[in-house]
Amino acid sequence: IVDDVCWMRGMATDVFNHGPAKLFMNCGFQTPGRPSLGAWVTYGLGSESQDLPGFVVLQSGPRGPRGGSTLWSSGFLPTGFQGVPFRSGSNPILHLNNPPGIDREMQGDFTRTLAQLNHLQGEVTNDPEIMTRTQAYETAFAMQMSAPELSRIEEESQQTLDDYGVEEGKPSYARNCLLARRLVERGVRFVQLYHTNWDHHGGSENLEGALEEVCRDVDRASAALVQDLKQRGLLEETLVIWGGEFGRTPMGETRATIGRDHHVDAFTMWMAGGGVKPGYIHGATDELGFGPVEGRVHVHDLHATVLHLLGLDHKRLTYRFQGRDFRLTDVHGQLVPEILT
Repeated sequence: IVDDVCWMRGMATDVFNHGPAKLFMNCGFQTPGRPSLGAWVTYGLGSESQDLPGFVVLQSGPRGPRGGSTLWSSGFLPTGFQGVPFRSGSNPILHLNNPPGIDREMQGDFTRTLAQLNHLQGEVTNDPEIMTRTQAYETAFAMQMSAPELSRIEEESQQTLDDYGVEEGKPSYARNCLLARRLVERGVRFVQLYHTNWDHHGGSENLEGALEEVCRDVDRASAALVQDLKQRGLLEETLVIWGGEFGRTPMGETRATIGRDHHVDAFTMWMAGGGVKPGYIHGATDELGFGPVEGRVHVHDLHATVLHLLGLDHKRLTYRFQGRDFRLTDVHGQLVPEILT
């Protein structure tokens, strides 16, 4: 897919430990409490889907990402904009069925009555969380019909399953990539995939073997996702972003086996679709790969450019909290025009 991808080889960040660095990459700030990129995007654009959440999170790997749910938090935005995590495997959403003795008509009566009561309470308190609660119940009611169909990825053609590398009944990044495409088709605004276990310092997680294994987990499915979106005519209107929270040093660590340390000064990310220049390499590092010599793109610059590609001005997408206007890029961020079509 190299001709469909825009490479950014001069990425830089400020934070060198996983949890805070993941927060910085997702929220533009290294401590909890700020809205994530997905929350900002759904706040600014809403969602085209009426029966699924606007922001969905999919996880794979042996554990969840360091930082946990703060990575898809809505922060000080209303909680209706936070990411909704789906489970791995063939049953990504629990409790879709009504309790015994409760049919869909009764469930609908309950949801409508609760919405009326919440609306009355909201008129008194003017609390946005009350409307968020109403929206949550209504989305859950709609998902009882939409989510089972969404989850039936085995109905895809065998060729599609093979392209992604999906194995029947096995939770995986490949399965989540295919589920992501199905979510995009159904109008979900922001889908975020996490795949863990990239921390190859040495010891039991050295570069020889462990890195190859995790690359195999993601390479085939990531390429299949871009190709699948393209052949369905969705890539032009879908922005695919691939990367981590920082890079790894070009020199090895002093350990018994080969490994690399955290590195904030230079790393690579790629994007595809959504108005980025395909088949283009932006930036370069020195001969060691230690620091950028051209085309440096800071995380704040990445955020500004992503919002621009989605039709949002990062300086105008603000939310007033505790007496001042906040934004994803804070007081930073420059557009990277070279990567735009």
